[in-house]
Amino acid sequence: MTSNFIEPKSVEVCPIKFTTNMPCPSCGSTRSVISIVNGKFSDALSINPLGYIIAVIMVLIPLWLLIDVLIKKKSLFKFYIKMETYLKKPQLAIPLIVLVLINWIWNITKGL
Repeated sequence: MTSNFIEPKSVEVCPIKFTTNMPCPSCGSTRSVISIVNGKFSDALSINPLGYIIAVIMVLIPLWLLIDVLIKKKSLFKFYIKMETYLKKPQLAIPLIVLVLINWIWNITKGL
């Protein structure tokens, strides 16, 4: 008996990978988040560590926004403005940029 299962084609949504055939720093983030949701934490980390940051943001921001709406505050917006100010400082921006570059190099060497 033969199977009629057809393997789905991969969809490239990353414009960088589509045009250059090289992964961007965030390539694999969606698969990483899906792995986290499925409880495959080591897989998520090996696919793209940025997936953990994205997963936390995906949980916290909607909850924070809902609380702000319910209590009629703007704490999320104030936090965003404060973080934007901090991230412009070289002593924080440069290490974060270096980490993203390291992740990008890792994505390239993994052949994502």
